[in-house]
Amino acid sequence: MTSHAQVPTANAMRRALRRARDGVALDTTEAAVLLRARGEDLTALSAIAARVRDAGLAAVGRPGVLTYSRKVFVPLTRLCRDRCHYCTFATVPGKLRKEGEDMFLSPDRVLAIARQGAELGCKEALFTLGDRPEDRWPQAREWLESRGYDDTLAYVRAVSIMVLEETGLLPHLNPGVLSWSDFQRLKPVSGSMGMMLETTATRLWSEPGGPHHGSPDKEPAVRLRAIEDAGRSNVPFTTGILIGIGETHEERAESIFAMRRIQRSYQGLQEIIVQNFRAKPDTAMRGTADAELTELAATIAVVRLILGPSMRVQAPPNLVGREYAMMIDAGIDDWGGVSPLTPDHVNPERPWPVIEDLAERTAESGFELRERLTVYPEFLRRGEPWLDPRLTPHVRALADPQTGLAREGVSPSGLPWQEPDEVFTGDGRTELHRTIDTEGRTGDRREDFDEVYGDWEALREQAAPGMVPERVDSDVREALGRAADDPERLSDAQALALLHAEGPALEALCRIADELRADTVGEDVTYVVTRNINFTNVCYTGCRFCAFAQRRTDADAYTLSLDQVADRAAQAWEVGAVEVCMQGGIHPDLPGTAYFDIVRAVKQRVPDIHVHAFSPMEIVNGATRTGMSIEDWLAAAQEAGLDSVPGTAAEILDDEVRWVLTKGKLPAATWIEVVSAAHRLGLRSSSTMMYGHVDQPRHWLGHLRTLARVQQETGGFTEFVTLPFIHTNAPVYLAGIARPGPTMRDNLAVTAMARLLLHPHVPNIQTSWVKLGAEGAARMLRAGANDLGGTLMEETISRMAGSSYGSYRSVRGLEEIAELAGRPAVPRTTLYGRVPEERVAAARARDGQLPELLPLVEE
Repeated sequence: MTSHAQVPTANAMRRALRRARDGVALDTTEAAVLLRARGEDLTALSAIAARVRDAGLAAVGRPGVLTYSRKVFVPLTRLCRDRCHYCTFATVPGKLRKEGEDMFLSPDRVLAIARQGAELGCKEALFTLGDRPEDRWPQAREWLESRGYDDTLAYVRAVSIMVLEETGLLPHLNPGVLSWSDFQRLKPVSGSMGMMLETTATRLWSEPGGPHHGSPDKEPAVRLRAIEDAGRSNVPFTTGILIGIGETHEERAESIFAMRRIQRSYQGLQEIIVQNFRAKPDTAMRGTADAELTELAATIAVVRLILGPSMRVQAPPNLVGREYAMMIDAGIDDWGGVSPLTPDHVNPERPWPVIEDLAERTAESGFELRERLTVYPEFLRRGEPWLDPRLTPHVRALADPQTGLAREGVSPSGLPWQEPDEVFTGDGRTELHRTIDTEGRTGDRREDFDEVYGDWEALREQAAPGMVPERVDSDVREALGRAADDPERLSDAQALALLHAEGPALEALCRIADELRADTVGEDVTYVVTRNINFTNVCYTGCRFCAFAQRRTDADAYTLSLDQVADRAAQAWEVGAVEVCMQGGIHPDLPGTAYFDIVRAVKQRVPDIHVHAFSPMEIVNGATRTGMSIEDWLAAAQEAGLDSVPGTAAEILDDEVRWVLTKGKLPAATWIEVVSAAHRLGLRSSSTMMYGHVDQPRHWLGHLRTLARVQQETGGFTEFVTLPFIHTNAPVYLAGIARPGPTMRDNLAVTAMARLLLHPHVPNIQTSWVKLGAEGAARMLRAGANDLGGTLMEETISRMAGSSYGSYRSVRGLEEIAELAGRPAVPRTTLYGRVPEERVAAARARDGQLPELLPLVEE
């Protein structure tokens, strides 16, 4: 049932139809008008939508073709923590037992369904299940725990791998609302995933009696966040709307525009399902009228117009009666999954049409019906990062290499699900760490600049609110007094006023921070003799601030072999290093265990060197690729020889900013989860903040407060590192969205306030000579900083972004920076301990010389 508002006037309908016919962008008001089209107006609307559909099919090389997926439906569990008032799929443990069913389908039953489907030529295994049933039903948790699964998603992952290996069917997963981390877990085992948005009408969830009331996973904001996280994770995703559940036409239009907004930002929606409500007996909504098929057709047409020609639009063929032609005329180009074996367990009273009959009905409308895979051809053409390398053999076995549709006459068969062979072969521009200083990068941006990061215009709109400076009314003089007397008692308003300080107030702030530094850690300026080793720059995460990441086919791409990594560590040891800092891109071929191999290779070659390695993003990647928990993965890395963790990938710990800066990097909460887990295991970490892009001082304040809170809980941070944004080659700057890095005022304010706001919990504040140069770093040493970081020996990330301060600074060079600040320089270990005399002597003896892989540096 749709709540009907006032019927639009004839003039309003004519105007909306004319604008649609002319290809003018529609707004929500006009879309709501068109959703009410009936009779001749609906015929006209459908004709416009059909032309848009036809143009889209022609553009992808399959004019006159409608698609479907031959699938089996695997109802993994019918238990659910939600209480949707129209659902007959979800049930309770007692009813399952009465029916002789267990809480979940067993692996044997899942495989039996999949094998039968494979014999009938099915290529998709659609896993449907309730949202996190173990949160509501103890019986579900007991079932999972008794079989060794931590949660439902762990079981989903396990049976998906079984289906891939035993039958070759491609899993399409519908496990409900997922977090960003959940998508990382399940992406490697699925060709695609899905979850219906249903509606953005919050009142249908929040108000008693509403169809979604009492269902935590049906809150529209939660579902929108999950769909966005799918896009951030580069998951080919299916979503859609359910019409006729009490929403108004205006609310339905808003739902359509919400999907368009997400698609513009992430380009991850491969199809939109428009599903009509059909009342079911024994539900709270059994007396609600079904959505009319003309209502469905009008909605399909509007979805087609708003989402455009490149979107695949689907109507379930078992819910449209015999009105196939009406839906085709309205602009669909896909019938969804159709099973020759299993019923539609969500709508069991509506059997699937026979595929041959569906093909005949489709032909009557002038279209050919062709089978596709669960992942659409457009996503196969995009390649990485939309398809995990472990799934590539399974998909290639079933996909026509020319069209990307399903191969005709081919039945699936099981293939191993395994990591790619020979990851560490050492290829590409492996000398980039040296030639970045002498020859530079090949180009200022990747060739896929306009596609890989999402829609720049949509991103510009998203970034705009955060770019507006806020007015600060707090008394700076009072705030300076509080900072001098007791910085721990600074209020947020006072701290924000100080972050905005300029002129004499900024000078006073820096003096206060410097005095606090002297009282806390003394006069010594510390540094570490270290070597950076970036073992690969192949990465598809889509960080918009990063100029380091390359596709594997780009001219500047490289991956080091394990021997090359170990060689660089050994050479660093020879010139006095006490540490190697190792980080790399999220290479799609990199197994989750490869990080352990890297650490072992270094420790076998140089047992006493400190291995400071792997950002929280890399840790999450390793954990999800192995199926391990974050803590278990870290423990395994520690056993392999990992000594500490860099607290990079933090950027700004505010998702408002993070989702502008990066398409697919881990959310702030996950970063906190990772570093906290490391600290619990005794793995210390640094902490960082990258600033000066699309952020404002209020974001810096929130970030520093978060770090202080984590440190009070874990005590695991060794230092805080200020990372000024290097804008020159950063995609988000080249697109005209970010500002050109922080000003010197910003750098001084951030350094001084880090000293004050993190006191006394984080005693060491590090400044970056790589990003600021010698003079800039010396100024930060007079504004509260006490550490210069490391010699680095090689530094590719900042240099690729456009930093002009080189890749190496000798011990003497670091001492000179300290001297500019009027202070002595003292070497340290990673954990701020005393360096053995043998290491100090080795560094002095070879000072000014870089390892064999780099040229001699004259100073």
